[in-house]
Parts: sequence; structure tokens; C-alpha cells
Amino acid sequence: MSSTAADVVRLLTVRGETLAVAESLTGGLVAAEITSVPGASKVFRGAVTAYATDLKHQVLGVDAALLAGRGAVDPQVAAQMAAGARRVLGADWGVATTGVAGPDPQDGQPVGTVFVAVAGPFAAEAGAESGGKVASLRLNGSRAEIRMESVRSVLALLLEEIAGEQTGNERAQDTEQNGGT
Repeated sequence: MSSTAADVVRLLTVRGETLAVAESLTGGLVAAEITSVPGASKVFRGAVTAYATDLKHQVLGVDAALLAGRGAVDPQVAAQMAAGARRVLGADWGVATTGVAGPDPQDGQPVGTVFVAVAGPFAAEAGAESGGKVASLRLNGSRAEIRMESVRSVLALLLEEIAGEQTGNERAQDTEQNGGT
């Protein structure tokens, strides 16, 4: 269990919000990291591991023309996966990972190309179904290292977005409930 995952669960619990995950290259590792945190059941709705490209469209609603034109390793695909997980699983927040862990390039993208995305309440308020935040990563290392860094990165992005949405009153409650000053 990472401290980032624990922080995500803690903040979502304080806010009374939920999380859904859509994964490709990480194959369930993000969901495993979140569910390793005691109390995760209060906030975690579920996950879709859409490893095959057609499932990204069929299950998560990623635009078929986008997938056909750019492939699955694309920032817009990541954004639509996160929004799709949020919608399909009925959560306040959705996160997604897509990329190339290796050993071979995919969709014309080199090994280590990864996109992670977060879709949250801010996206709905702005009227952007596939809105949210996407981070583009260029990672080095083994397949396992690329996958683990992708997990770390998507959780860090989520934490940053949740913390950015938090009001001063929620921060005060969180600090008080967790013994901080």
C-alpha cells in the first residue's frame, strides 16, 4: 500500500466521494493499490481492465473513430477511458491508464509512452463529458517498472486533482479527523 493511495482513500472518504478505475497497460494494478488500503470499500466503486482495444470502445465508450485513427495509446483515449469508467461505474472520480509497457512498440508509440487521466466532478460542471486532466509520460525501465510508475503517476495526479478541489472547510475537517494541526 502506498501513502498516495492511502491519501486518496482518506480524502475521498472525507469528501463522501467515490472512485472508478479504467486500466489498460497496468492490468488491474491501480485497483489493487487502491483496494490494499483499509477502508477503501467506502470509496472504491470498481474497475474495468480494458486491455483489448475494442473493449475500450464497447465497455468504456471511447470513440471508435479515435481508436481507429490514433490507436489506444493516446491522451484523448486516456481522457475518454477515465470519463467512461466514471460514467459506467457511477463514481464521482474516474482514472485511467493506457500506454506501452513493452517489450515491443504499439500503435506507432515507443515503449515507455504512457498516458494517465483523471475525470472528476469538475468535468461534469464544465459540461465536458471527456474533460479532466491528462498527463503524458515517457518512462524508462523494465515492463514491470513502467507499469508500477504508471500506477504511481495516476494516483499522484488523482491526489493532486482531489486536493485542488477541496475547500478550506474540508481541509480543516480532514486535518482534525486525522490528528493533524
